[in-house]
Amino acid sequence: MATPYSIPLALPVRRCKPELVAPAKSTPHEQKLLSDIDDQESLRAQFPAIQFYRYEPSMKGKDIAEVIKEALAQTLVFYYPFAGRLKEGANGKLIVDCNGDGVMFIKADTDITLEQFGEPLQPPFPCFEELLFDVPGSQAMLNCPLLIYLHLIYIKVTLLKCGGFIFALRFNHVMCVVSPSIPPVWERYLLNARDPPRVTFTHHEYDRVEATVTMDNMVECSFFFGPVEVSLLRSLLPLHFRHCTKFELITACLLRCQTIAMNLDPEEQVRMLCIAHVRSKFNPPLPSGYYGNVLVSPTAITTVKNLCHNPVGYAVELIKKAIANVTEEFIKSTADLFAIRGKSLYVPAVIGSYGISDLMHMGFENVYFGWGKAEFGGTAPKATGLVSFFIPTKNKATSWHFGANLFASISHGKVFQ
Repeated sequence: MATPYSIPLALPVRRCKPELVAPAKSTPHEQKLLSDIDDQESLRAQFPAIQFYRYEPSMKGKDIAEVIKEALAQTLVFYYPFAGRLKEGANGKLIVDCNGDGVMFIKADTDITLEQFGEPLQPPFPCFEELLFDVPGSQAMLNCPLLIYLHLIYIKVTLLKCGGFIFALRFNHVMCVVSPSIPPVWERYLLNARDPPRVTFTHHEYDRVEATVTMDNMVECSFFFGPVEVSLLRSLLPLHFRHCTKFELITACLLRCQTIAMNLDPEEQVRMLCIAHVRSKFNPPLPSGYYGNVLVSPTAITTVKNLCHNPVGYAVELIKKAIANVTEEFIKSTADLFAIRGKSLYVPAVIGSYGISDLMHMGFENVYFGWGKAEFGGTAPKATGLVSFFIPTKNKATSWHFGANLFASISHGKVFQ
């Protein structure tokens, strides 16, 4: 269990004025089209992430803000589309205007300590709005910085003033989902619809479903799954399912628990959207430096009654079948669906639809500025809606294990855990 937070209700963060960081060298001024997978309405959002770093004695005297700004300017030479702005072309097609304007950067400091965030570090973080401050006017999709800002906060760790720091960022989701290999490759046409488009799968992830309950009674929680917890969950499965992956196992358990907690009508349908990164499904493979969105949302669908009244093995089988559908043809069918039905397709934000995204291998915690690995590196889920994330987290022995951050339901006055 985490120790209680001791963060004051009004977090004292002192910010400098936002500034733009441009590429260190001249970059091409051109316009680049996004792919049909990038361009979908459900990705037109900004994705927040946060990392916590402790004091590093060997870096004494180094200014982390200057280190990051210089590194960022150099990186933008290669990833110059991030220094541009989004525009809309014909039929609402998103275009990156590579104008070199730059990304937004904010430097700040606070007198709190890292220990005040609790042990272990886990979402939801108190006063997150202060940690990742919204610059007025920066939230628009068009004509705004694509790497919305880097919010660098010096924090006081134990008795060492400015000993550690928090690094928070928000980037435009239509631009990318992972940090790619170098050299970067654009080639977004690889995930465009075919000509003519042909939809060859049933895409329940884009069913339009009316909400039957609201999110007013939802709270955000973190749960931890180490070897002991995973082994215990596997023991609940029949023998022929015990070889399932950790993702399938924990996703099935969370779906079942979440559904029970929400107390829905037994005949209502529920959907589990397994947000999958599918780079490995292409033959020939995508270029190693491709950094566009390479994700789809295979969906398990069933009724509340069947999900809740059957053993957890039933949910595991649903998840396994949904994931097994993900082939190169499924991905192409998804792009073709956008071409036929338009970019306004969306993942319905209703209580009966629950999304899981596996970020265990995204590497947020491995981002290295010279101050060692992050104490915590991952998402900032409050801004993401009814989607949960699998992220790595440290236990007291400093080993990494499986963590899930999700929205849990309050049912009959209690938080379902």
